[in-house]
Amino acid sequence: MSADEEDEEQWKSELKLPAPDERFKTEDVTLTKGQEFEDYFLKRELLMGIFEKGSAVVRELGKHMRVECMVSTGGTSLKDDIMRLYKPVHVLVGTPGRVLDLADKVASLAKVHTLIMDEADKLLSPEFQPLIERLVVHCQKPQICLFSATFPVSVKDFKDKLDSPYEINLMDDLTLKGITQFYAFVEERQKLHILHALFAKLEINQSVIFCNSVHRVEQLAKKITQLGYSCFYIHAKMQQSHRNRVFHEFRSGSTRHLVSSDLFTRGIDVQSVNVVINFDFPKNSETYLHRIGRAGRFGHLGLAINLITFDDRFNLFRIESELATEIGPIPPTIERELYCR
Repeated sequence: MSADEEDEEQWKSELKLPAPDERFKTEDVTLTKGQEFEDYFLKRELLMGIFEKGSAVVRELGKHMRVECMVSTGGTSLKDDIMRLYKPVHVLVGTPGRVLDLADKVASLAKVHTLIMDEADKLLSPEFQPLIERLVVHCQKPQICLFSATFPVSVKDFKDKLDSPYEINLMDDLTLKGITQFYAFVEERQKLHILHALFAKLEINQSVIFCNSVHRVEQLAKKITQLGYSCFYIHAKMQQSHRNRVFHEFRSGSTRHLVSSDLFTRGIDVQSVNVVINFDFPKNSETYLHRIGRAGRFGHLGLAINLITFDDRFNLFRIESELATEIGPIPPTIERELYCR
């Protein structure tokens, strides 16, 4: 037995990983009943907007209700946004820095009665929390709604400062349902070969492939293209206009594969993504949860494949424990029913 084989047997023994069996199949989340928009007694005009756009665009949802919506993000013209605010705006969707910039210069948020924070764990991280606290002051005691797939200390501390906060926790019921997870134990030099084999064997509608650095994202995308596959890449150091173009092209189906940094893990839904591959395994459970959550959207099933090196073995065990999930060794054949419905 070679040294690598001895190492693999040792860490498998330490982690007590089971052989593949039926436990790694997830339940069929598409059988859920009673969760239609009509069940919530919404206004007919709002339902019309939902049915027309699938809940994808806020501006379109309110068009039958005469609700004016505005989207404002960094990297776009501040002057244009200021001009748009001379007309009434009922719903403002934006990034914290841009919204705060508008509030400091021209927009009055005094009448804002609801402040919604999607991906609250990110917005309440040290990077953004000072901006959020300034926004709250501008709004003068709004109702604050926090939405997050994870609940770190930063969110808890902020929540505990609110007046009589109410918490709804669905994590025990929803975490990772519909996503089958496997790992492949590999050496670093084998990763590209394994990825090529996965492309050949899996029935991929669209895939997102995650790397742990900007350099590796660009490097891998170039190698995938050299293998003859259509592939885009996206990361935080690209210009916003370029990121927007890549995202819209990918969502429209112009390419099958997207290589990404963790920029793509939050708030981005592409219905046809049925496979997520962690080319580089993440360091923590929150990142892992957000990454593989890109598959299995809108009630569909999804598949997550993790390429694990010897150095990743303890991260694998810790993430399984923290998420109370099981990541099984990849079988010779993956049944298409696990991720193609």
